[in-house]
Amino acid sequence: MERGGQQLLPFAALSASYFAHIGFFNPYLPLWLKDLGFGLLAISVLTSVQSATRLFAPYAWGTLSDRTGERVKLLRYGATAALVFSLALWFPLGPVALFGVLLLMFTHTSAMMPMSEAALAHLVSQGGAFDPKRYGRVRLWGSLGFLVTVMVAGWWFERFGLGHFPGWTLATLLAVVASVWCLPDHREAAHQETDHPAIWPLLRQPPVRWFFAAVFFHVLSHIFIYVFFSLYLDSLGYSKTVIGLLWAVSVVIEIGWFFTQGRWLPRLSLTGWLVLAAGLMALRMALTAGLPQVWPLLLAAQALHAITFAAHHTVCIALISHHFPGRLRGRGQALYTVIGYGLPGVIGGLGGGVLSQRLGLASVFWLSSACALVATLCAWRLRRIEHAA
Repeated sequence: MERGGQQLLPFAALSASYFAHIGFFNPYLPLWLKDLGFGLLAISVLTSVQSATRLFAPYAWGTLSDRTGERVKLLRYGATAALVFSLALWFPLGPVALFGVLLLMFTHTSAMMPMSEAALAHLVSQGGAFDPKRYGRVRLWGSLGFLVTVMVAGWWFERFGLGHFPGWTLATLLAVVASVWCLPDHREAAHQETDHPAIWPLLRQPPVRWFFAAVFFHVLSHIFIYVFFSLYLDSLGYSKTVIGLLWAVSVVIEIGWFFTQGRWLPRLSLTGWLVLAAGLMALRMALTAGLPQVWPLLLAAQALHAITFAAHHTVCIALISHHFPGRLRGRGQALYTVIGYGLPGVIGGLGGGVLSQRLGLASVFWLSSACALVATLCAWRLRRIEHAA
């Protein structure tokens, strides 16, 4: 890392540790709950808690961080509190008590990445503009952390059982706590309450409205992969090894994109990348739904993850930095999490479950392709507005 490399390293460590925690916790939480004897209804409710907290927690934390300027201190508090609450997982809990524990944990962790992105913004800029190369060199460590734990934890649980799930939670959250306490304690200049900028006038601007519409439908399309892809492949007779390989391909190519994105992103405008990512997402899901038994095409579809997720995410962070500068940054990042991951997570998880029961799992991916087409239209409209300005 070049200029300010020492300051970027703690953010890279936070990205690695946070996504290492997510990489083990999210995929294996349902299996742990099943191992504890919970039924499918209880499991579906408990696994939806994270998405539900993203409807309110990120914006609440983002508003507080904008008002105080103390993003790093709030990150430290959130990580430490989540670690303390996670200790309850070591005890036998009923569904109501476990719901409460997960609610407290996710309320304190669901805003960590938005606040981290906001705190990082001044370090990943070049001449006042967002620098995708510097941002990618930080964010790729998150993908690497996810890849390591999703593979190692799977091997561990297969060999030693899911009884170690609380121990993995403790270890990964300890890594998150250590990384946030290593962050540079940067505090933005204090502002009077009367100087606190309002966010609603920005949300009424057409470019911002179309941007969030494109984000909502694009990420909704992706949510179906996170929830149903493994179940879909298993129903088609793919082995666990092949399923893991297909997941690994998408993450490895995601890491490659983040490492080299500074070379590719300047070739299109930010809104041009939004259009391309959404269009390729529609193609990816159509291939997954229509030709899932042709494994080379399925492998190629997974390789499109470099554009449909990694490039899309970087472009969204850049546009958030553009539309929500300064003291608006925390709330802008929070809105991105709420609209892009909270609402789609709840709608996609519950709606996809109902649809798959009635029409089969392939129908979920046809719906995913349709959502991506809507995202393409929204991104195209945003691009037209940009060119007319």
